[in-house]
Formats: sequence, C-alpha cells, structure tokens
Amino acid sequence: MLRRIESSLIKDKNEELYTDLKSDYDALAEKLGRDGIDIEKFTEAAEKFQIAVPSWGTGTGGTRFARFPLKGEPRNIFEKLEDCSVINELSGCTDSVSPHFPWDKVDDFSELKQTSDEYGIKWVSVNSNTFQDQPGQETSYKYGSMSNTQQSSRDLAIQHNLDCIEYGQQLGANSLTVWVGDGSNHPGQQHFQKAFERYLSSMEKVYAGLPSDWEMHIEHKMFEPAFYSTVIQDWGSNILAAMHLGPKCKSLVDLGHHAPNTNIEMIVSRLIQFKKLGGFHFNDSKYGDDDLDSGSLHPYQQFLIFNELVDAEYRQQAEFDPSYMLDQSHNVTDPIESLIVSAIEVQRSYIKALLVDRESLYGYQESNDAMMASLELKKAFNVDVTPILAMARYRQSAAINPIGVYRSIDYRTRMDKDRPRDPNASGSGIV
Repeated sequence: MLRRIESSLIKDKNEELYTDLKSDYDALAEKLGRDGIDIEKFTEAAEKFQIAVPSWGTGTGGTRFARFPLKGEPRNIFEKLEDCSVINELSGCTDSVSPHFPWDKVDDFSELKQTSDEYGIKWVSVNSNTFQDQPGQETSYKYGSMSNTQQSSRDLAIQHNLDCIEYGQQLGANSLTVWVGDGSNHPGQQHFQKAFERYLSSMEKVYAGLPSDWEMHIEHKMFEPAFYSTVIQDWGSNILAAMHLGPKCKSLVDLGHHAPNTNIEMIVSRLIQFKKLGGFHFNDSKYGDDDLDSGSLHPYQQFLIFNELVDAEYRQQAEFDPSYMLDQSHNVTDPIESLIVSAIEVQRSYIKALLVDRESLYGYQESNDAMMASLELKKAFNVDVTPILAMARYRQSAAINPIGVYRSIDYRTRMDKDRPRDPNASGSGIV
C-alpha cells in the first residue's frame, strides 16, 4: 500500500509511548471492570469506527473577507487525496473521502480510483455544486438553481447532479449529497410555494437517475446566501422533500446548519424514527454556520447526538445506516491537524455513548426519574476514554500521538517544495 508517512517512523514513535499507554489502559480497564464493563469490547468498536474526510477540507478555509492560504496546500484532487491518506495513516479512523464536483472533476476517473486504491482510501458520498457559477457557464445560479424561475438554470443544475452520480459510480461511491443556496433576500422576492414546487420537480429528475443501490441525501441550511428565506431551510422542509421523493432519499444533518440552542439530538431521533436519517456533516458552531472543529465547543451535545445513534443501534432499528463525514473550515489551523483531531473527537463521542447502560437508562425514563436518567448519561460522558482511542490506533498501526508524529516530519515544508502556489491566484473568497 502506498504511504506518505513511513510505517517504521510511526512504530518507533509508538514504542516510546506504549508503556505509559498500557499503564493508563490497564487502569481504565480495572475501573470499568468494577462496573462489569469489558474494555476490549469498546476498543474493538473504536477500531471499527470510520468517518469520511471532505476533500475540500484539506485546504485552508476562508470568509467573505479574505482567505490566507497555507504553504503546501493541495492544488487538485490528487494532492487532496495525498493529504487525506496522511490523516488516515495517523488517525486510523478516516479511510474514506467525500469529493465535491466540479472542484474535483478529472479527465480520467480510473486513474483517480487507482490512486485512491493504492492509498487504501474509499470514496463515499459525492457532493454537487450549484451554488456558484462556473467559468463559461451559459446560464446563472444567481437567483437559484433547482428552484430558479428560469428553466435553463434548473436544467443545468439537474444535469450537473446527474453528472455527479456518473462520476461517483466510476469511483465506487454510493450516495449523492445535494445542498442548494436557493432562496431570497427580500420579502416578496419569491413565491414560497412555487419555489418549493420547482425544487421538488427538479429533484424528482435527479432521483430518477439514482442507481438502484444509491441514496440521495438532502442537506438543509438556515441562511447564506439566502438571508430572508431559504428553500430547504430546516429539517422540516428537508424531511418533507425526502418523503416526497421516495425511500432512496434521506435527510442529512449538518451540525452547523441549525439555529442556536436547537435540540439537534431530538431532530436526529425523529429522522431515525421515520427512517429518514441519511448521515451527518460533523462540525461545531458558536453563532451559526461557523464550521468549527468538531467537539471544540459543544462536546456534550455531540455525545447526546451519539447517544441517539447508539440507541438506534442497540434497538436494531430498521433502515438505520447513517454515513459520517467531517465538514469544516480551517482558517487559522493546519487543516490536516484539525481533521485528525476532529475525527478522533467524533470517535470519542461514539465510544462514550456506547458506555451508557441502556437498560438502566430506560428504567429511569419509564419511572420518570429525571435526576438518575441525567446522571446515567453524565456517568458515561465523564469517562476519559483517551486510552481506548489511543490503544485502538496503536493496534491499527496508526499513531498513539498523531499530532506529535505529524509535526515531527515537517510535512508542510516538504509539500511546499512539491506544491508551489500560483502567486497570481486570488487569496479571497469563501471556500
């Protein structure tokens, strides 16, 4: 298998830390054992856990005001894939990539698939882009794409999504994620029902083009660039559209695309109940759609979301197989470091949620014992599962200390020599 980091380097670094890790792991095993919990069960679960990396997340993010590129940034999908392989080699839990088209379009997808196979990387959901005009585009998305009043714009958006499905098939992906920025910025600008009708009519044509073993995931977003009204603005419109389109269409939950103080875990529960949870874009948010590193601000909320997901696993609920992906903007950090840390933080929430004593929790819920039910969740959340995660990485030949190993190889300096940046390229705009 093709590697960007020598396995011998990771092994040597791990051996320096293994004695302390084993001591911490054994201590946690003893502590959990007093409650009848076998630590090995959870370590095995951590080894199996995987979350996809967004191809676009490997580059430096930006704002409406400026973008400050990092040295050695990937310039194309092959270089993005190279960075994704580094993330997986160090974290052990990111064995798949989600591409975005047309940003990641290539002339020869067989070559791209061969390269990803050499890295041991899989492709999952493909993402379409009808929220910005592309060079040479004959008709504009300025006033929307799937819901545009102009048929020519709608037709262009429909065809682009069908093209994305074709690209994804060549890569071995199995789902299409659709987000549109359609909406309005002024009262009276748009007829709400007609816009939604046009959106659904367009999506019906895309849905008809799905392969039999594919799903389509609809992503909702409250605002930006449509600040007065957005066609798919919340989980309500999302699930209505998904139910209208059919069983292969489900709702995608982006943690940043909700109003502050929204009970996201309850939304997740509702989508599970009605068999419409397609997957997640994990990030964190302080004000709105901030796309901050996962778990950096609201780790308990992330845990509560996974509490619902693990509950669905435990109850073996029908048609429950959500996809997990990171979706973040890294403006001031090295994207590789942020994606490694974020993937591990999502993995952490999953393992903590597995520690919840489901039967005890159900008992407290049935007896309306609010205090004990809350404490049952807090008991699991407060367990430091760091030794479990580190041991899982060690057993997968990933790094006990991923950031330490990454910084030791000075990867950015090496890549800066191989990836010279175009000095004439723009340094502004949203990424």
